[in-house]
Amino acid sequence: MHSAKAIDLRSLWCLDPSISYLNHGSYGACPRAVLAMQTSLRQEMEREPVDFLTARLPSRLNVARDALAAFLGADPADLVFVSNATAGVNAVLRSLVFAPGDELLVTTHTYAACRKSVNFIAARTGARVVVAELPFPVHSDEQIIEAVLACVSPLTRLALLDHVTSPTALVLPLARLVAALQARNVDTLVDGAHAPGMVPIALSTLGAAYYTGNAHKWLCAPKGAAFLHVRRDRQAGLHPTVISHGYSAGFHAEFDWTGTCDPTPWLCIPEALRFIGGLLPGGWPAVMAANRALALQARTLLTESLEINAPCPDAMIGSMASLPLPVASSGSPAASLDCDGLHDWFRARAVETWLHPHPIPVLRISAQLYNSIEQFQQLAQLLEESLHGR
Repeated sequence: MHSAKAIDLRSLWCLDPSISYLNHGSYGACPRAVLAMQTSLRQEMEREPVDFLTARLPSRLNVARDALAAFLGADPADLVFVSNATAGVNAVLRSLVFAPGDELLVTTHTYAACRKSVNFIAARTGARVVVAELPFPVHSDEQIIEAVLACVSPLTRLALLDHVTSPTALVLPLARLVAALQARNVDTLVDGAHAPGMVPIALSTLGAAYYTGNAHKWLCAPKGAAFLHVRRDRQAGLHPTVISHGYSAGFHAEFDWTGTCDPTPWLCIPEALRFIGGLLPGGWPAVMAANRALALQARTLLTESLEINAPCPDAMIGSMASLPLPVASSGSPAASLDCDGLHDWFRARAVETWLHPHPIPVLRISAQLYNSIEQFQQLAQLLEESLHGR
């Protein structure tokens, strides 16, 4: 993306202009126009809370659900709102019944919070956690598929898979994995936290038993906007983690009201879809393509600067990319810093990025419409300084 265009678009967000914000993937960033709508909705709610939350909310949730379902290639009947993808994962895990000896399949790239949720369920039920070792660097989809399927047994009850991995930013071959697991009578719970707005999604076609994703990341809705999609034949017995008035009244009824909360993030999803999709002439396909192109351009810039090979094929990259960091030179800033310390070192130099010790230190970059290649050039210079002291 041309830097002048990125600078122009940057003003549509509230981000600090003095910071090169290269970490959209962690929490997203909501544009000013969508925040303005949320403020208006909140003011309306506080003018007459009973009217807003009792009389108007159900129909408004349905409107938001319809818009999101259309974007995700889903039937609205199979879609409910949750506060974040971790809440969606927990709703599924807490609803299912496991017994001692059952196996829950995760990977070495599973998001840490969701891995802890699986550990919690296993400790309570006696189920066993089986971990598929996914390579990184990785050379092909086949390596991922082989690693996952090698861990499937007749005792495997559920596989928790990321659509886009958090630490390594890999777009997994999800459709092939879901189909292969289903052929082995294993349901898949997909943690799609990063996927909506980054890669095309067609949930009804995908056919996963459970899929949860965030709208506050790449869809740029307010924080607290997420969804859970449950295949029709798996909805019976599926409940939110908070049981409230909607209990036993149906899938939508249970999730639409789990107690008093601020529902405005969900209601803003259609505006986020409209606003971001309207920023480029080609709509959402153009937005996803532009972000991916910048992520690949930035990755090439950094691999050349670090003199390392790309750790995965271009086809496994969406709007984020992770790079294994080379060994730091003796006496350099990075030689004495862990990932948190190195993050703070970059932040003190006006660059917000993301580092993780998985299982070797990696740097993850994110590309959003407000970013420019010049910001990644700044990061490359700082990487050289931090790793080699020059």
